[in-house]
Amino acid sequence: MFKALRYFGWPLLTGVLIALLVIQRFPQWVGLPNQDINLQQAPQTTKLMQGPVSYAEAVGTAAPAVANLYTTKVVNRSSHPLFEDPQFRRFFGDNLPKQRRWESSLGSAVIMSPEGYLLTNNHVTAGADQIVVALKDGRETLARVIGSDPETDLAVLKIDLKNLPSITIGRSDNIRIGDVALAIGNPFGVGQTVTMGIISATGRNQLGLNTYEDFIQTDAAINPGNSGGALVDARGNLTGINTAIFSKSGGSQGIGFAIPIKLALNVMKAIIEHGQVIRGWLGIEVQPLTQELAESFGLQGRPGIVVAGIFRDGPAQKAGLQLGDVILSINGEPAGDGRRSMNQVAQTKPNDKVSLEIMRNGKEMKLTAEIGLRPPPAPVPAAKEE
Repeated sequence: MFKALRYFGWPLLTGVLIALLVIQRFPQWVGLPNQDINLQQAPQTTKLMQGPVSYAEAVGTAAPAVANLYTTKVVNRSSHPLFEDPQFRRFFGDNLPKQRRWESSLGSAVIMSPEGYLLTNNHVTAGADQIVVALKDGRETLARVIGSDPETDLAVLKIDLKNLPSITIGRSDNIRIGDVALAIGNPFGVGQTVTMGIISATGRNQLGLNTYEDFIQTDAAINPGNSGGALVDARGNLTGINTAIFSKSGGSQGIGFAIPIKLALNVMKAIIEHGQVIRGWLGIEVQPLTQELAESFGLQGRPGIVVAGIFRDGPAQKAGLQLGDVILSINGEPAGDGRRSMNQVAQTKPNDKVSLEIMRNGKEMKLTAEIGLRPPPAPVPAAKEE
């Protein structure tokens, strides 16, 4: 027996080792899953990928067309801290001596044309009694407001100077995440400043900043005073108007937002031509179709928005829309997101007709509505100036 094992042992052991090697190398031959990991290796190349060592040419192209804004407004303040005491005011009323004082703020603007039209943010110029525009070449002048659009936070200014530099317009719908972005503005009033980053995201919305949101997100440092300034690409072409930052400290944390220039240009042209932005209006308030509501309506898996409010004598009421109706589509476009659907309506010209596919009491219906002109937003009540 020992001799037999010694005679057959080495061949048997060799066979087992070969079998293990085959199983490890070709597991699919014996029905086992393939354990290979397919990694993608970059090809060998002697040519190194290099970016530009300077963006000075792009900045030199765009920077002259970015101006600093200094806005001032007059406010009335009580002339003594005692007058702020509620008990004191209870006896003496509001007829207390007040003093006028100037409040100033900082911002930026982009010169869009040699004729002197500038784009900036509405929140930079809102309520200002005086707007001073300081150009990079050292000239200063007063600007007048042509019009503003609080719903996109844009304002159009006009200055009367000769030989004005104007920026080159880029295409914001062609930008890609990862593209280089340069922010030019007047942060903290230190003077014109350029910061660099990349495009972090596009199409950002539901941030609660504006009614109509379609922001470009960038990590180029944006700080107070940059509002209204330019976001340009690596060639110095304007791609957005810097508007806001997301910050818990008030300073830049690498999350800034700019209004795409395509949207900004549409707003600017409408303000110059009509004095306001012409938007379509359906006259409804909507809410999301939650899972619970979808189950109650029998609409599991289908997009929709619920009509939560209807303006009296508005286009929707005239079309026969009712509270509780579920809008399934507008002009064939699925209505799965209330903000997007209302943006679709806003982009429709007044007096144009749209088809609405709705669900009412478990039955699908089709209605036709004539789009109206969206009324201007109600002004925010001003705080009482003491």
